[in-house]
Amino acid sequence: MNAIQSYNTGELSPIPLCYEKVNGSCPKTTHVLGVQLAIYLFCAMGMLLVVLGNLLVMFSVSHFKILHTPTNFLLLSLAVADLLLGLTVLPFSMVRSVESCWFFGDSFCRVHTFLDTVFCLVSILHLCFISIDRHYAICNPLLYPAKFTVKVACIYIAVGWSLPIAYTSVFVYTNVVEEGLGHLLKDMPCIGSCQLLFNKLWGWLNFPVFFLPCFLMITLYVKIFLVASRQAKQISNLEKMAGCSTNVRASQRERKAAKTLGIAVGIYLLCWLPFTIDSMIDSLINFSTPPLLFDIFIWFAYFNSACNPLIYVFSYSWFRKALKIVVTRQIFRPGSSSANLYQE
Repeated sequence: MNAIQSYNTGELSPIPLCYEKVNGSCPKTTHVLGVQLAIYLFCAMGMLLVVLGNLLVMFSVSHFKILHTPTNFLLLSLAVADLLLGLTVLPFSMVRSVESCWFFGDSFCRVHTFLDTVFCLVSILHLCFISIDRHYAICNPLLYPAKFTVKVACIYIAVGWSLPIAYTSVFVYTNVVEEGLGHLLKDMPCIGSCQLLFNKLWGWLNFPVFFLPCFLMITLYVKIFLVASRQAKQISNLEKMAGCSTNVRASQRERKAAKTLGIAVGIYLLCWLPFTIDSMIDSLINFSTPPLLFDIFIWFAYFNSACNPLIYVFSYSWFRKALKIVVTRQIFRPGSSSANLYQE
């Protein structure tokens, strides 16, 4: 019976359910109206920040010709993934978090899980590729322009999208896990939870997918830091020599880009680490993480999609200039796409 005993009155009080009069329905966590509206408003503002911020990154890189570089094309593809996450995943995740129920059916539950996982894996692979790009630019500056071309960046982008799509499709739309590892699967979840059958394995399956690229990124950025520190001393000497200012500025720009993208990687780890660790531990403790804490972890991870544009605003002068041109509608002037955003 879906009811609890009231010790004060001796009466039975019904437990709120996601689907009334449906056997096996999940219990529903209720909030007062003011709290619900506050959470909805907070989530809506977060989604708006994700969408607008990444739209500005996409438009800036696409519109201004000087930004058509291999690294910026990777940033463009990363912004596309974050934008799609904000448009297609976060609205439904917001409703699920506030209402504590999934009201959109089993079929769309699979679609939502598929898109959520794909866009998150695309992000980490792109950050990994950007780390490789920065490592080559700093450690092999003379060979970098010839080796890391737009064609190479397009190959990285294709791999960065195709691998997550293929990986996620296997687990969401095939019976590989159910047939091969059925004895490890969690029992059928209650109705209204949007938890797929393989969720007991999902955290452990995603552990190497998350941490191996992260380990590679950390290793590369440690090497970048050491090389950049050595180059800083050389640049200091070159600045005293006549005729070297152009090369010096270019080298400084490469080092600044590496530092900025290193910050982006660090924030990515900070945002996703709590959720990733919890998803592994949760399967060992029979999914005992409180729903509120789980929602905090997952929205903290989602917040990463809004962080990159904010990092660019505070770190890249070219992005601030591009943003100013867009906001002041100077983009409608003839030749605006040829503006030199790197000019001091």
